[in-house]
Amino acid sequence: MYAERSPSAGMVRLTHLIYALHAFAVFSGVIGSASVIGSFIASIPSLAAIVLNYWNRGAVRNTWLDSHFDWQIRTFWYTLAWVVLSVLLAVTLIGLPFALMALAVVSLWVIYRVVRGWWRLSGGLRMPAP
Repeated sequence: MYAERSPSAGMVRLTHLIYALHAFAVFSGVIGSASVIGSFIASIPSLAAIVLNYWNRGAVRNTWLDSHFDWQIRTFWYTLAWVVLSVLLAVTLIGLPFALMALAVVSLWVIYRVVRGWWRLSGGLRMPAP
């Protein structure tokens, strides 16, 4: 077991910024011409957020923010995986309804993940282990 250390105030602010970038991408997908998922995995704010996650991951290691970084990174990669699977399903006529349903569910899941993560960060709480 390891001793958990306290994160710096700068890392807490950075984690808020990362959630804000993801939230901006989701919001852009809701009000814009792009989809929530398309905006989440392919927009500049969301891509910047994931780069910041990987770039600063070592700085939050052994802090409660580590769970938020894992949450954000997993959200991005699972969303991308579901998009790839949905595209493969959409190639077939039979799979198209399943692909559209999967994309709708994943869109709601992304919104949930961003809101829940940012809410817990605001309360100074770690994310639950997967």
